[in-house]
Amino acid sequence: MSGSPSGTPPWDPAELPAQPQLHGVVTADVAVVGAGLAGLACAYHLAERAPGLDIAVVDARGPAAGASGRGTGLLGPRAGPAVDRAVRRFGPDTARRVYEASVRAVRDVLDLCARLDVPCGLRPGEQIVAARSPAGLTALARQARACRQLGLDVPVLSAEGVRDRVGVPRTAGLLYRPAATLDPAALTCALARACAAKGVRFYGDSPLLAVHPGELVGPELVFPHGRLYAGQALLAVNSAAGAVGLPVGTVLPLEVYAVATAPLSTPAYEALGGRAGCALVDAVPMAPYFRLLPDGGMVAGGGTVTVPTGLGAARLRARGERAWRWLEGWLRSLHPELAGLRVTHRWSGRIGMTGDDLPVVGPVPGFADVWYIGGCCGHGLALSVAHGRHVAAALLGEPEPGEPLPWHRSRAPRLPVVGPVRGVLRAGVDTLGHVTRRSHR
Repeated sequence: MSGSPSGTPPWDPAELPAQPQLHGVVTADVAVVGAGLAGLACAYHLAERAPGLDIAVVDARGPAAGASGRGTGLLGPRAGPAVDRAVRRFGPDTARRVYEASVRAVRDVLDLCARLDVPCGLRPGEQIVAARSPAGLTALARQARACRQLGLDVPVLSAEGVRDRVGVPRTAGLLYRPAATLDPAALTCALARACAAKGVRFYGDSPLLAVHPGELVGPELVFPHGRLYAGQALLAVNSAAGAVGLPVGTVLPLEVYAVATAPLSTPAYEALGGRAGCALVDAVPMAPYFRLLPDGGMVAGGGTVTVPTGLGAARLRARGERAWRWLEGWLRSLHPELAGLRVTHRWSGRIGMTGDDLPVVGPVPGFADVWYIGGCCGHGLALSVAHGRHVAAALLGEPEPGEPLPWHRSRAPRLPVVGPVRGVLRAGVDTLGHVTRRSHR
C-alpha cells in the first residue's frame, strides 16, 4: 500500500503508557495486535474478567494512531447494510437483531466513557440521516418503511423537524438515538491507560509481518525486531490483514477525508444544532456529514472515498486536496454565516470495507486460537468496542449468549483488488463519489 493517512485531526494527544519496541523473544498468555478501540476493548475486558492473565498489546505505531484516533467522533446506532437491505438479505428477525445490537454497542460506549471517566468532549444527542436529493429521498423512504415494519424506534422527521434540530434545509430525515459525539482519540487513549493500570504490557512501533501456527501451543507472531509467542491472539488489524496474508477475505482499505473549523459565531452555532447536540448525515452513499465541537467549531467529512492501494504518494495527496476543497465548500454552504469560516484542520484516515458491508469478527481459518476483527465499514466507533468485548468472552471460553450476528464469521467475500480489475474497482468508487458530490452542489 502506497502512501499513508495525512493531516492532523483536532484531537489533542493524550498521555499513554510506555510502549517500547518489541525486541527478541517475548511470550504472553494473550497477544493483542492493534491498539485501536477493538484491540484495546478486548484487552480491557480480558484483564477485567481474568486478573493475572499475561496480556501484551502490540501496535505498528501506538494507541489511537490508526482509524480509532483519526475518526470524526460520530457515535450512532447503525451497522452493516441499511435496514431495508438487511431485511431483504437476512429476513426481518435477523435485521432487527442487527439494529438492536448496534443500539447496545452505542450504550456500551457511553457506559465505558462513564466507567473510565473520560474527558473526551462527550455530548449525548441525536443523529439525523436526512435527504434532499431524489436518490436520497428514495433511500430514506425504503429505510423508514423497513424500520416501521420491524417496530424500531426510528422516527421520521419532516423538513421542519430537521431544520428545528440542525438548521439546514432537507426534505425529510430519520432520527436515530441513542447517539453522541466525542473525541475518539481520547477514548482510545483512556482505554490504553486503563489496560496498563490492570497490568497489560504495551509495545509500539512494531508492525506485524507474519503469523505462523505454533508448533506446540498458540501462534508465533513475527515483528521487525522480534517474535511473540502467545497461547491465544487477537489480530485487530483491520485492512492490514491482506498485507499479512490473513485468510479472512477482502477487507479493502479506503481513504476517507475530514476537516475541522475555528469556532462559529454564537448565532450560527445555535442555528446548526449547538444546543441539541445533533449530528447530520446525508442519506446517499459516501454522504457528507457534520457535527459540532464543544469549543464551537465544526467537523465535516464524507463526499469522497479513495481506494489507496496502488496509488503513489503524489496522486494520493492530489486526491486529498480535491476532497478537502469540496468538503470546505459544502460546509460553508450550510449557513450564510459560514461563508468566511476558517478551516483549521484537514486530515484523512483509513477504514476497512467489505464487499457485503459487514464486519468480520471470528477465528482465523487455519490458525488455532487466533481471532480477527476488521471491516467495520465506517461504523467502527461503536462496533469496535462491542467486537472487542465479544472476542474477549470467546477467548475466555465464556461466549456471549444469543444467536451469532451476521458479522460473527471468519471471512468476508473476496473482491478483485489486484491487477487490471483494481482500476475498475477504483473507477466505480470514484463515480459513486462524483454522483454524491454533484447532488450536493
